[in-house]
Amino acid sequence: MEGIVPLWKPKGMTSHDCVVKIRKLFQTKKVGHTGTLDPEVEGVLPICVGQATKIVPFLTDTKKTYVAEMTLGYSTETEDSHGQIVEKKEVSQPLEEMEIISVLQQFQGKITQVPPMYSAVKVNGKKLYEYAREGKIIDRPERMVYIDNITLLSINSDQTEAPRISFKVTCSKGTYIRTLCVDIGRALGFPAHMSQLIRTKTGSFEQKDCFTFEQIDNAINNGLADRVLAPLKKGVAHLDTYYIDTLDKYKVSNGQKLPLPDNLPKTNPFLVQYKEELMAIYQIHPANKNEIKPVRVFARNEGR
Repeated sequence: MEGIVPLWKPKGMTSHDCVVKIRKLFQTKKVGHTGTLDPEVEGVLPICVGQATKIVPFLTDTKKTYVAEMTLGYSTETEDSHGQIVEKKEVSQPLEEMEIISVLQQFQGKITQVPPMYSAVKVNGKKLYEYAREGKIIDRPERMVYIDNITLLSINSDQTEAPRISFKVTCSKGTYIRTLCVDIGRALGFPAHMSQLIRTKTGSFEQKDCFTFEQIDNAINNGLADRVLAPLKKGVAHLDTYYIDTLDKYKVSNGQKLPLPDNLPKTNPFLVQYKEELMAIYQIHPANKNEIKPVRVFARNEGR
């Protein structure tokens, strides 16, 4: 059995917890998730089963969409609502909607982020959260990420509690929404933290495509496991397709290189398909620009 399970990850579970549970449900060890979600975050988490694990890096590399809530007035060591408060500043006047929209627009496009100390980014072979748990704060390398779109959803400026701003953001792989909230708050003139987060889309998988663990369990128990498995191609729908003929089918199924095609796809890497069958993922050969070479091969070897 193989395919992609579009899981709606519940709060309280790590992404690895979800992989372990899917392994048990499908009774297979060949399972991999496609982008870590923190335990207190819910949302779209595609999980690859069987041969679909070959596309994990390509699905992980897709754009993600989130609905985030940030709270102004105090920041925390973890940049979310679960850490110790490190800075406070009263928000004495309600913020104007146009001011918030203007600041959000400043974060659209290429931006630079410094990963939070409580993250799995490695520095000198050690994860940042391991340093943080030892009480150490170290220099972290900046990273460039891309914000495709960021839109204000709502403002809660109830004077009895800290102001909360909700926004929707579509961004590149590696974007820390916690850090984005902190940086937006700073641009507004206040310490801030991420108080809630939901991932609503990963690549071509949206909230409406997803299944809960209960739904997946019921489908398997009723012999309908295939209904909760999306085809492998849906996970790489962001890549262009190069169609081959019967002569090249044998070469591709055996992982051979091919001449650079005249009608080269716009993406690199790209899908290689024979009729309706997805056979492989190829890329332009890095050492010989006149050839294309396989990155992943899905089709079984064939005799002539």
